[in-house]
Amino acid sequence: MARNPRFDALFEPVRIGPVTAPNRFYQVPHASGMTNALPRVRAAFRETKAEGGWGVVCTGAVSIHPSSDDSPLPFATLWDDRDIRAHALMTEAVHRHGALAGVELWHGGACSLNRTSRIAPLSPSGMPWLSTHVGFMGNLRPRAMDRADITALLGWQADGARRARAAGFDIVYVYAGMGYLPYEFLLPEYNRRSDEYGGSIENRTRLVRELIEVTREAVGDRCAVALRISLEELRAKPGRNAPSEAHEVVALLADLPDLWDVKMDSSPTDCAPSRFAAEGSHEPIIDFVKKLTRKPVVGVGRFTSPDFMVSQIKRGVLDLIGGARPSIADPFLPKKIDEGREHEIRECIGCNICISSWHDGVPVRCTQNPTAGEEWRRGWHPERFAPAASSDGVLIVGGGPSGLECAVTLARRGYRVTVADGAPEFGGRLRFETRLPGLKTWGRVADWRLGQLRGRANVSLYPGSEMGVDDVLMSEHAHVVVATGARWSRMLYSTIEFPAEELAGARVYTPDDLAAGVEPEGPVVVFDFDNYYLAGAIAEDLARRGRVDYVTTAGNASAWTFMTNELPLVHRALGKAGVAIHTLQRVTAFDGAEVVLGDVFTGAEKRLACRSLVIVGVRTPRDDLYRSLEARGAELEAAGIRSITRIGDADAPGAIVHAVHSGHRFAREFESGGATGSYTRDFPI
Repeated sequence: MARNPRFDALFEPVRIGPVTAPNRFYQVPHASGMTNALPRVRAAFRETKAEGGWGVVCTGAVSIHPSSDDSPLPFATLWDDRDIRAHALMTEAVHRHGALAGVELWHGGACSLNRTSRIAPLSPSGMPWLSTHVGFMGNLRPRAMDRADITALLGWQADGARRARAAGFDIVYVYAGMGYLPYEFLLPEYNRRSDEYGGSIENRTRLVRELIEVTREAVGDRCAVALRISLEELRAKPGRNAPSEAHEVVALLADLPDLWDVKMDSSPTDCAPSRFAAEGSHEPIIDFVKKLTRKPVVGVGRFTSPDFMVSQIKRGVLDLIGGARPSIADPFLPKKIDEGREHEIRECIGCNICISSWHDGVPVRCTQNPTAGEEWRRGWHPERFAPAASSDGVLIVGGGPSGLECAVTLARRGYRVTVADGAPEFGGRLRFETRLPGLKTWGRVADWRLGQLRGRANVSLYPGSEMGVDDVLMSEHAHVVVATGARWSRMLYSTIEFPAEELAGARVYTPDDLAAGVEPEGPVVVFDFDNYYLAGAIAEDLARRGRVDYVTTAGNASAWTFMTNELPLVHRALGKAGVAIHTLQRVTAFDGAEVVLGDVFTGAEKRLACRSLVIVGVRTPRDDLYRSLEARGAELEAAGIRSITRIGDADAPGAIVHAVHSGHRFAREFESGGATGSYTRDFPI
């Protein structure tokens, strides 16, 4: 199909200093969990985006010196010449598809705790970063930088830039954002110096200027120099002769870099989850930059709509459409727009599972794109599939995330696929969860897959079709995949941090009951030891109809959402909804009028008025059909059924990302002859 002419502006080349981006699609630097220890995994991950049409593809943050050590979080290095070849694999891969390669040189300053290097962190004035989360807490405080330290930093940046050029990068960054060292010089809270690097906005900007200058001198006329800067806090500070200090900083440095990469200051706002921020949420902060510089500007905002992207260009907000999460969800987003297939874009749902990968220290994963991070080690390509190895038909029982992903992948391979689900609509757990506050966008998981399945000649879809054992035996399919999901239990939480016995009694509910239409009588207590998003979203929803207390065994509401940048936003939402939060508590009893809580450490009791208790804790596989089929071995053989397999939550309950990956892996490996679950190990160069 031909490209829609209204999207032509997105495919115009953009000059960036001495290099030219072939189009306006710019994959900004983002963490991938892939360090120099996984050079081939990293190269293939970035190459896939270049193949998919991203005109610029950047690697993630790259440390320029051992005093910028982020361990145990994964980070890349350009500390010496031995690091060059590992990065060259990535630049060579990106260049094969005509894209530019960028590198974000990084020094974390007071935000680097240097757990491995054991070097005292550096800070403009010795001010520490005091995280509220234990994973980022440290006991070694930074030391104030003297002039020799500043000179050394400029040297490390220049050395890193020279190595970046040798590795083949086209765009080399100065990174003054997200609390890292150059950013710390910009903010008076961090920078309390009284010399020429502190005090006035001109002085606080001096280090960033010098970093740009030494970078340009190091790369010469071969590479562009980009400045990545966070503007949220600066925009909130009134300027002396401008609306804000952000305006003053941009004006002072206006045409010094070849490219402005503008962003927010903290992860919850910079990578805002879709539950709390819409597409383009950065615009109110960064919209002024293009008015103050003649150089191109790139920014992000979880852009997935090509019309929205064009609007950013035509309204003068951005010159280049930055993408991190959307480029993970669909590496071929630009190519699909170019080929008139924008309806096929696998849109990012803003769940931020990709960000949790970095916190976990593992290669990136994605709810929407199960091939992310698997391009090299498992050989999975998002748009290419091995052909079917037989003409056998596959029956998938269950149309939730796992079943739908399995169906899409098998269908794209060429198998005859039938999907049946007892519910009147497909979607599984998403049918209920997307009705909760902020979660509507997550419906894209089902919508995209159903869009891929409908209209395919080799796919039959049967919603509202409950499948029993006899139905399966008569289905005339050689292979059966059971994707029937999981059920929530009424188990409680024990003092040894394992599930305890189930709590029986009237008005004790689970999310399954709410999904079935139960309206709990208030006041309601929501007891959460699942610790992800669901209990918090349920509490917020129920609070619209009356009093709700949220109880958790963890130290925060929806504690695991720290991993996805949602935690502070969850607390704000619950506070706004009037939900009282009780942390480090477990439910020990409920008599229909009161719930008894016990402190998880001391056992001290307290009571809350409660007419309904909703337990969001443990899920168990809904695998009754699978077990019943297994018990009918002789009849399966007589019916011509050669295999029965569980996938997704029916096999092992998890988050939606796990269900999608499970369905995809089964479909990729089905009749492939390879070892199930195996992958190739990568090694440093």
